[in-house]
Amino acid sequence: MLSRKKFIHRSALAAASLSLAGYIQPANAALLNQHLERIEPLSPEAAARDEDFWNWIREQYTTSPNIMNLNNGGVSPQPKPVQDAHIRYYQYCNEAPSYYMWRVLDQGREPLRDRLAELAGCLPEEIAINRNTTEGLNTIIFGLNLKAGDEVVLTKYDYPNMTHAWQQREKRDGIKLVWIDLDLPVENDETFVRKYAEAITPKTKIVHVTHMMNWTGQILPARKIADMAHSRGCEVVLDGSHSFVHIDYKLKDLDCDYYATSLHKWLCAPFGTGFMFIKKEKISKVWALLSAPVPDADNIGKFESIGTRSFAAEMAIGNAIDFHYLIGSKRKEERLRYLKNYWCEKIEKYRKFKFYTSLKPEFSCAIATVGIEGWDAGDACSELFEKHKIHTTNAIHEAVNGVRITPHVYTTTRDLDVLVLALEEIAAKEPPVKKKG
Repeated sequence: MLSRKKFIHRSALAAASLSLAGYIQPANAALLNQHLERIEPLSPEAAARDEDFWNWIREQYTTSPNIMNLNNGGVSPQPKPVQDAHIRYYQYCNEAPSYYMWRVLDQGREPLRDRLAELAGCLPEEIAINRNTTEGLNTIIFGLNLKAGDEVVLTKYDYPNMTHAWQQREKRDGIKLVWIDLDLPVENDETFVRKYAEAITPKTKIVHVTHMMNWTGQILPARKIADMAHSRGCEVVLDGSHSFVHIDYKLKDLDCDYYATSLHKWLCAPFGTGFMFIKKEKISKVWALLSAPVPDADNIGKFESIGTRSFAAEMAIGNAIDFHYLIGSKRKEERLRYLKNYWCEKIEKYRKFKFYTSLKPEFSCAIATVGIEGWDAGDACSELFEKHKIHTTNAIHEAVNGVRITPHVYTTTRDLDVLVLALEEIAAKEPPVKKKG
């Protein structure tokens, strides 16, 4: 007899397969079912090493054969079933835009909200569908009732779009920002909790936490920080841009008050899709950023009054959710961590490489940032692309000066073998000489 957990998992898997059936060729779908039947009994850690299954996943993406994309942390490609759904909805809208957009596709927003809430682990009435993390967190940051002298605790490694928003409130409203410095990587939860706790004073109203830092992939103990902050009478704003469906969690487990994420990263939904979460009892305390008829209402819909939007992109989020369920949240997390460890462990023995990312599973997943002795990270990234056609990004911020490397579920170990050889080749070379003046 199936356990309740397995029954729910298989039911979700069956529903996802049925939803994507129209976008996957029959022969390909049959092969998928064979793979799923084989890996279903495996632990997520064992399934992460099943290259046949992950090769099938890779075949669902239309990524360039000429460029190795290892900057999936910035924005991720969509699998073909999601692209096809997006195109179909877009063409549908163009038949009679105002009719099909406002009278037909708009009717799908509430069912989509329900599905996002189920995936995120919160109430549907706590989610506003928007374009990305920046839009969501800026809505919260500018909408909170803060006055001159109120303090906000944040770190020097939080995402610039959020720190700039807080700095604007500081300049405009006279709030005080209290900055935490960090020596990354950090491999102790209590170090984080202590640093945040030491920064809190009786004037602290908000603690801003980045769940997974974009610079290095550092995972913070969000729940422990939230519990400590709440015990001191503070509210918690959580930046989930890089962590949502990258690592397996539910919002109810983190107990943050405010949250936002981008769905075009790890969910592989259409570009410019995301959502914002606010605890139900706090919605009325956050002012709408745009033209809501009742800006201090207790209805999450006040944050969606933005005029014409991309209905096609929004509706295709549902197909991305289905594709995610096919993979499985925990299976995806373990595969991403396995890929990170695969290349990191091959070079960590060389003294010329400096890791700004912990390899311990509780502190990182797919993202890792590595510095190369003598090399500026920007030059190293240029070398990777110009000589090897490997697309990465540099992470140069505060004490970090490294190449940020981010594989995704379509990345193969063969790709990473090529990356390792390229990194070793760069480390063996003299860095370019900087021109003076």
